[in-house]
Amino acid sequence: MTFSHSIKTFEELTNHELYAMLRLRSEVFVVEQNCPYLDLDNKDQKSFHLLYYVDNQLAGCTRLLPKGISYNEISIGRVVIAPSHRGLGLGVKLMEASILGCEEKFGKGPIRIGAQYHLSKFYNSLGFEEEGEVYDEDGIPHIEMLRS
Repeated sequence: MTFSHSIKTFEELTNHELYAMLRLRSEVFVVEQNCPYLDLDNKDQKSFHLLYYVDNQLAGCTRLLPKGISYNEISIGRVVIAPSHRGLGLGVKLMEASILGCEEKFGKGPIRIGAQYHLSKFYNSLGFEEEGEVYDEDGIPHIEMLRS
């Protein structure tokens, strides 16, 4: 298996990359999680997009957001692994690449995420600490987490 990733602005994404990314997000966040919500929130245009590939097939992606878009801090959002690529340890690889990507694009600093609560231990292992109370987002329990 070969692993690779790229980080692109919205404008740099090809039509095929954009379609594959949005299709994957819809497949997991809307269909699999049975959560009808508006994924297209006008933040994609202001973000960098990390596309993670296994053997040249899109296996996951994240959205890297500068300060002031979702939170006062830099943020990582829309973290998703394709169902066909789960169980390979890609979540850690994807998040490590995303953290480094944030540092490259925005400089070192705290990173805030809005994590699905059941994944908080996973994010703890990457240096994120829970902050505040659990809240409902589109019918799924979430919690804000900060990596200092």
